[in-house]
Amino acid sequence: RFNRASLINVGFLESGNDTDYIAMHDVDLLPLNEQLDYGFPEEGPFHVASPELHPLYHYKTYVGGILLLTKQHYELCNGMSNRFWGWGREDDEFYRRIKGAGLQVRRPTGIKTGYETFEHLHDPAWRKRDQKRIAAQKQEQFKVDREGGLNNVRYRIESRTALSVAGAPCTVLNIQLDCDTSETPWCTFG
Repeated sequence: RFNRASLINVGFLESGNDTDYIAMHDVDLLPLNEQLDYGFPEEGPFHVASPELHPLYHYKTYVGGILLLTKQHYELCNGMSNRFWGWGREDDEFYRRIKGAGLQVRRPTGIKTGYETFEHLHDPAWRKRDQKRIAAQKQEQFKVDREGGLNNVRYRIESRTALSVAGAPCTVLNIQLDCDTSETPWCTFG
């Protein structure tokens, strides 16, 4: 099953020491306003896809879509929980981690395009989201994971592919996440 949070943890760990911040960026959310700031989030986590701008999610604790963090702040939160298999809730739990670390989420100001700021490309008819809840997953998804994150993500790199996107170097990783069914029985469909 898909685990967005674990994949972001892996991306963080594999990014090395030559980066100072990360952009947790959903691939199906495209910015349409050139005034959006993707710069270094010096003052703390910066939520580019804030609830006032996101086309779908408008609740004040929402931090999904596009969130920028310094590597130091991501480490302070111990990354994201690895317990979220399937679609959803991992960013809601991450909001609680951010607050627990004493960090303040900042959001864009002066953007006048409102809900037209982004294009959301997800087409459920073409690619269905894995929203199945297995075993105790439904109850577990509302808990804060105080132990897991960067410190215990388990994975294997199947392949690395170097490429260039608009002249910028990029590395695509093919990752196999470990699924411990004794810890999270909902990590498989079976």
